[in-house]
Amino acid sequence: MVVCGDDALAHRLAAELSGMYREPVTLVLPVTREGRRRPPAGAPGRRDPVAPVRVLEAGAVDDTVLTDAGIETAEALALVYDDDETNIHAALRARRLNPRLRLVIRLYNRKLGQHLEELLDRAVEIHAPDLDRRAVDASTTVLSDADTAAPALTAAAVVGTSKVIRADGLFLRATERPPAADGGPVPDAVCTLALLSATEDPEGGEGSDDSGADGPLLLPDDELTADAAARGRVMLETVTHSGPQALPRFGGGLPLGKLFSRRLTSALLGMVAALTALGVASSLLTGDDPLHAVYLSLLDVIAIADPAVGEDIARQVLQLLSGMVGLLLLPVLVAAVLEGLGTFRAASTLRRPRRGLSGHVVLLGLGKIGTRVLAQLHEMGIPVVCVEQDPEARGVAMARGLRVPTVVGDVTDEGVLEAAKVHRARALLALTSSDSTNLESVLYARGVKEDLRVVLRLYDDRFAAAVYRTLRDSHPQAMTRSRSVSSLAAPAFAGAMAPPAPCTPWPGSARPTRRARSPGSPPRTATGCRWPAR
Repeated sequence: MVVCGDDALAHRLAAELSGMYREPVTLVLPVTREGRRRPPAGAPGRRDPVAPVRVLEAGAVDDTVLTDAGIETAEALALVYDDDETNIHAALRARRLNPRLRLVIRLYNRKLGQHLEELLDRAVEIHAPDLDRRAVDASTTVLSDADTAAPALTAAAVVGTSKVIRADGLFLRATERPPAADGGPVPDAVCTLALLSATEDPEGGEGSDDSGADGPLLLPDDELTADAAARGRVMLETVTHSGPQALPRFGGGLPLGKLFSRRLTSALLGMVAALTALGVASSLLTGDDPLHAVYLSLLDVIAIADPAVGEDIARQVLQLLSGMVGLLLLPVLVAAVLEGLGTFRAASTLRRPRRGLSGHVVLLGLGKIGTRVLAQLHEMGIPVVCVEQDPEARGVAMARGLRVPTVVGDVTDEGVLEAAKVHRARALLALTSSDSTNLESVLYARGVKEDLRVVLRLYDDRFAAAVYRTLRDSHPQAMTRSRSVSSLAAPAFAGAMAPPAPCTPWPGSARPTRRARSPGSPPRTATGCRWPAR
């Protein structure tokens, strides 16, 4: 395996491949500065033995560097540079040097990733037309560390757990449920992942190969699940949000209630009522046609009608009243124009947190990770207030388009977190690229609200674990989660690089699956597989 990168994800991925999958790895890293020690390739884990990790320093990834890394005989290559363009250039070079190579590429741009997968898969057919795709896996997989880590960070802020997966817009997690009291279906569950052991006797071979029908059963079908009401089970359930909902997205139509304030709307309605009363009075007193009377009243209001000299006294009095109404109408019209322009201008600017906001999530940082987390929180209908120092950051445009309240400022400055109303927030997500900024903001927020749920992003795995233990012991009544994006994303990248694991059948363990079948056909069976232990 060859891993090329320039940040913590490369180190963590090399450690995952070496310590978990027992694969020899060549790690290509940028050249270090003079006098600066390179960090280790990552803690390989507690498993022994561990495959060797060879470190190769290179200024740029060109044909010579790839050849020195052994790309011509490698089985898989991971390109996990922080720059998308660098990964694309290296992928094109590697595919030309070794068409049989399995590629895993880190890209933030989703649409570009889809096109790149198609392009590189087509390159395999061109450079190696005789390649047996069933025997050699030369696929191309494009992954994003932001997309991979965002569900875990989002779930940690919403429900306090990061053990989730995201599929079809849903957040799913596995949870253990006790036996159903009435034997009926378990609410809020998608399906049953496993039936737990029917015996609690440690001498009864619980969970072993000879435990028989009393042992745990993975992926049971509906019939087995219905017949095992007295057994505990592991259910797959959706992660939902039960707090206050976010405001609806600012749509294309602009209601009058958003265009004008309540006072101005009342003033406009009052002026319309006054004009209507003048038209009705003119029609009754002068005997004119109602439409003609309204027309004359409007001319008098805007002061372009002829003076009512020589006419009866009722017409003259109505003209004077209409002129006075016109004087009152002028400032109302000016206020309406200015307020309407201000509303349209505010539609293209960032919103401020509204008064009385509570139960929301404060999101610090709108970079790559923060942007993905913001999109998922908005999809779940969770109210969010963002804090970003750079007004030109990647996620500011998304926050503006989603009409999410955003505070522009440094989170370490006094008053910024107060402006985001952190004292009434439900959770705090500190996802900036600076560990010290994340830690400082979390400590300050805990001083404001001790029971605040916090999730902070930290660069180093060991530092994240130490911070978690310290905050947990200092604030035992509040939930704390510290996560490293590289540790969340590395298993997905390693799984895409690793070859398919061999399947060793369980002895005599053919059991029905939940696969659909046509009516009247015999039930299909699938043989259980024993995968390498992780």
